[in-house]
Amino acid sequence: MSPNISSFEGINIFMQWNDHIPPHFHAVYGEFEAIIDIKNCAVLAGILPKSKLKLVLAWCVLHREELLVNWELAMEGKPLQRINPLRR
Repeated sequence: MSPNISSFEGINIFMQWNDHIPPHFHAVYGEFEAIIDIKNCAVLAGILPKSKLKLVLAWCVLHREELLVNWELAMEGKPLQRINPLRR
């Protein structure tokens, strides 16, 4: 099971151990899922409703450094750190 590193507005953010590059995370909202590139804060694959995607991308910008730290931990198979949710 992929570790949930944050949740907000009904969106769950996951990162997988030993996943493929580039560094990314998975954002899941109901039946929708998008894979988000951490460095560019851009969609690599998948889809989210536009309003939820805007929130995820804003969160990515705010937490880019923490996400990259978690990516390195995930590549080493180590426990991931929780990241604060988006606050409005």
